Amino acid sequence: MVLSGQYSAFLIAKVAAGIAGNFFAFGLFVSPMHTFKRIIRNGSTEEFSGLPYIYALLNCMISMWYGSPLISSDNMLILSVNSVGAVFQLAYITLFIVYAEKPKKVWMMGLLVAVCGLFAIIAIGSLQISDPFLRRTVVGLLSCFSLISMFASPLFIINLVIRTKSVEFMPFYLSLSTFLMSTSFLLYGIFNYDPYVYVPNGIGTILGIVQLALERRINCCIEERKKNVILR
Repeated sequence: MVLSGQYSAFLIAKVAAGIAGNFFAFGLFVSPMHTFKRIIRNGSTEEFSGLPYIYALLNCMISMWYGSPLISSDNMLILSVNSVGAVFQLAYITLFIVYAEKPKKVWMMGLLVAVCGLFAIIAIGSLQISDPFLRRTVVGLLSCFSLISMFASPLFIINLVIRTKSVEFMPFYLSLSTFLMSTSFLLYGIFNYDPYVYVPNGIGTILGIVQLALERRINCCIEERKKNVILR
């Protein structure tokens, strides 16, 4: 009876953490909308790069495949969040291709085909593995590495923020959404005993804390400068 109660509590906690992760991830998915409003308004992609959306699409597709019942039967909330993410990234890539100049257009279309081809190889190849545990391990490792590299990408932005002493390139709501999403899926992975979820999201949580702390520090420095200017 006690064990049944503990299991129920763990299950509720896991579902709650997964739903929270889906909610916070949605904040990340809609964050590029401001950029694409500008692209549509100006009728040009200007100096914006489409590579982040290509990479995000690949990451969502691999993680979506890991969450599918064919790979892991207990990760439907991983499947749902990454399915939505893949749709958003595909929409952004389509808009980018529509408004890009011809060289960029051709380049982006080539990358999109390459991503779809790579995902097809991963999906079909993993289905050739007859052992379910080994299949989950292989796809889980790919998903894990993909997530870790995605969470590590803000390190370039952190370096830029430190050099410029400006948080313009690291919006607070984006850093907060990343931190909350990572923390939610860290808990989800722990409650689900899934290292391929809690390890990369644990790293994402740490990096989210670093970003928020750095942003707080720089904002304090900016406020101090303003006060000194007023006093003078």
